[in-house]
Amino acid sequence: MSIHSNIGQTGPAGFISGYLESLALVERLHRLLLDVIKDEFERVGLLEINAVQALLLFNIGDNEVTAGELKTRGYYQGSNVSYNLKKLVEMGYMHHQRCEIDRRSVRVRLTDKGRGVRDVVAELFNRHADGLQNGGVLGPNGIEDINSSLKRVERYWSDQIRYIY
Repeated sequence: MSIHSNIGQTGPAGFISGYLESLALVERLHRLLLDVIKDEFERVGLLEINAVQALLLFNIGDNEVTAGELKTRGYYQGSNVSYNLKKLVEMGYMHHQRCEIDRRSVRVRLTDKGRGVRDVVAELFNRHADGLQNGGVLGPNGIEDINSSLKRVERYWSDQIRYIY
């Protein structure tokens, strides 16, 4: 009997099945988010930037950060942060400047062009939030429950990583 055939059951097998379903859902949601951003950019004719880069610009917002802080602050989840930063600087979406104190470190911030992309993504997310709430898909309590649960999983996984070392 496969672990996937235990959906709806209670006990350890049912919990594991639910956990695996949650993991798959988180992965699918992230890919869907990137597709939604890509589709919006095609709609508005913004074709030189990809969804991962746009999400990075959105997450940085008005902050000025070092490349290292992008991951530690949760602004960027991918492994090729240096490549995307370089491309965003080359295309004029970000400024970069060496830190005065640590010359090895580079600080980045959005240009006007980068803020324009951030605004497109922000408007998209605002429309989605309105649609989810006004369409009865998810209310304030539902979103709080989801966020609370995901934060607990995040803390658990973070603790697991710390215990390895």
